[in-house]
Amino acid sequence: MTTNRNWLFPMGLMFLLALTRWPGMMPQNFSAVYGLAFCAGAFFPRTMAWWAPLLTLAVTDALLCVYYAGEGVIGWNREMFAILLYLAPNYLAYAALILLGKWVTGKARFLVLLGGGIFGAILFYIITNTGAWMQNPEYPKTLAGWIQALTVGTPGWPHTWEFFRNTLLSGGLFTGLFAGAMKMAEAAEPEEEEDAEPAADKEPEESGA
Repeated sequence: MTTNRNWLFPMGLMFLLALTRWPGMMPQNFSAVYGLAFCAGAFFPRTMAWWAPLLTLAVTDALLCVYYAGEGVIGWNREMFAILLYLAPNYLAYAALILLGKWVTGKARFLVLLGGGIFGAILFYIITNTGAWMQNPEYPKTLAGWIQALTVGTPGWPHTWEFFRNTLLSGGLFTGLFAGAMKMAEAAEPEEEEDAEPAADKEPEESGA
């Protein structure tokens, strides 16, 4: 499938991404985001690889803030703004995943793409938890504090290594699904084009003198 000419499949993936972000749809940190951002970089057309996933993520993050404010979980004013600011490292991580996908490219073998998606999930985890370590005053700004952010997190919350497990599993699962679907679609395209190609013109028969 040539994504330059057919936006239906990429837009379908964007819809799936938005759907999986609905509260309670997935376990914490078990998300289609990691695999999709990586595969967008690998398979989507040039600018679409950037604006499609980042715009989808920005819109869904804003809607999630409105949802949680309506539920009374966060406030409408400063607290909502603080949450959006707190998500800034996430967008740095999303951009890194897209860039990684562009570097690997969709022409790579399936196993290379799968490994790239898993590596991207690890990269996302390190970037976002480093951002949490820098922003959260409960973490000592030392090497020990950074390791705490990557392993056990803050008291009263689930350990961050549990989130890492879900990040790793979902990164591998959704990368495999997306990359597999794109590879299958690309493999089917030449057959469709061959079936649609008209038969070669025959030599015109010479008319009798």
